[in-house]
Amino acid sequence: MTISQPWLASYEPGVPHQINPGEYSSLVDLLDQSFKQFAKRDMAAFMDVHWTFEQVDDLSRALAGYFQSIGLAKGARIALMMPNVPQYVVAIAAVLRAGYVVVNVNPLYTPRELEHQLKDSGSEAIVILENFATTLQEVLPRTPIKSVILASMGDMLPFPKSLLVNFVVRHVKKMVPAFSLPTDKAKVLTFKDALAKGRSVKYTRPSLKASDVAFLQYTGGTTGVSKGATLLHSNVVANILQNEAWFKPELAKLGNEPLVAVCALPLYHIFSLTVCYFMGARMGSMNILIPNPRDLPGVIKTLKNYRVNQFPAVNTLFNALANHPDFAQLDFSGLKVSMGGGMAVQQATAEKWKKVTGCAIVEGYGLSETSPVATANRLDNTEFNGSIGFPLPSTEIAIMDDDGKHLEIGGVGEIAIRGPQVMAGYWQRDDETAKVMTADNFFRTGDIGVMDASGQVKIVDRKKDMILVSGFNVYPNEVEQVVNLHPGVMECAAVGVPDDKSGEAVKLFVVRKDSTLTEAQLKAYCHEQLTGYKCPKHIEFRNDLPKTNVGKILRRELRDEKKAA
Repeated sequence: MTISQPWLASYEPGVPHQINPGEYSSLVDLLDQSFKQFAKRDMAAFMDVHWTFEQVDDLSRALAGYFQSIGLAKGARIALMMPNVPQYVVAIAAVLRAGYVVVNVNPLYTPRELEHQLKDSGSEAIVILENFATTLQEVLPRTPIKSVILASMGDMLPFPKSLLVNFVVRHVKKMVPAFSLPTDKAKVLTFKDALAKGRSVKYTRPSLKASDVAFLQYTGGTTGVSKGATLLHSNVVANILQNEAWFKPELAKLGNEPLVAVCALPLYHIFSLTVCYFMGARMGSMNILIPNPRDLPGVIKTLKNYRVNQFPAVNTLFNALANHPDFAQLDFSGLKVSMGGGMAVQQATAEKWKKVTGCAIVEGYGLSETSPVATANRLDNTEFNGSIGFPLPSTEIAIMDDDGKHLEIGGVGEIAIRGPQVMAGYWQRDDETAKVMTADNFFRTGDIGVMDASGQVKIVDRKKDMILVSGFNVYPNEVEQVVNLHPGVMECAAVGVPDDKSGEAVKLFVVRKDSTLTEAQLKAYCHEQLTGYKCPKHIEFRNDLPKTNVGKILRRELRDEKKAA
């Protein structure tokens, strides 16, 4: 079924309507080209040490050789459980270049979550930072893991810095809990030893097709059981080329100088994986690796040394940095793209960020299931508009009702996406795949949205987050947008709680910027800005809000607190 595509007329000059997803037969082809083309450029920076594309090429080839030497069959799954450290940059390329599938794992997982993902994916090997080995220790005997590669924070740093960093991490900051991995269950090798062994064996470049699986990207679990989105080489290649096409007119204004990007979002998250890692490889950019974005003084200290061009982040990180007094002292003269994703960008955050940096936040939208980017605002936007922009080249967006019928322009319904970046399905979950894929290959996102006549899309909310007050739909995003504009509010979350009179009522959780802000003041403000049924009946002030490691506020956790109370 073909659909009208009004958004094409709204593209920025120089952005093509279509990309050629067949330009590369696999991500390995793309990486090989980048390693050769940008050999002498810096690919990654960490603790003021830089690695060139040539160095990452050499290291990842050695690690790929090691993986092949332990007898894993083509298509075997290898888990990576690390924050943003240079070993991660090497390991992603190594797994793919060996012909295997990357299973990205959140290093802050509990033992239960880790066990589920390793068993569900059938991972046979894992590369893990020693800081999180104690979690693996608890579950290793119950998983398919046969080989463990143990990395230390300072592994890839030059001597004596490597020794100093490892000493501080282990003994001063005590960031490595005691662990003992059962070697009768799995072979345990250090990262350095794996590289050494890999150099002594023959590496064979695998024969890969576009239809081969590249990643099992597990959904965040904020809406239910964590499932593995099966991303093919063709899916991720397509999204890299789609993003490049969208970014290029703006980034071309920088000329031929190598681009510098802030990689503060964790690489295990699909947004960072595609926009930082692979876009960086494709365009010859250097990623500044930030292992802990919550350490704001540490982030700011690191960024003082660079003239940054790209800054992808989630709203909470933009907000926290823009409100930190030292952040405003940095050099923003090279900043061309601040891209927001992962959660809704709030107007108050966008306005503060632009005031501090001079660069507008361009909001995009996507999911693990779409590799991830499906829509984005034009990069020449200078003001916040509250939309998620236009479908990227070769992407179609439909707004559907509950029966799958396509709604007319202006109709409010579920956002559905069709394009070469859409996943092949959920790993070994045909039942779950059938729930989200339509007969004509649209992926139903579970997000409620509306499209205007120009093809611009606006998210109304997640289906599951909608609050029903006396039969009226209340969308938390709308309430949060309004409340976040109050000068005394740092951040907030709105959820529905049971109410005897109205079925549900709005409860607001607020982190104050102004400690003198009262419940009465905030309620009065809301009554000025919102229709009565949308106003919070309950307000609770907190020091912080529960978030995923990416920084997305967990409304579900706040709702569950009230159920358990």
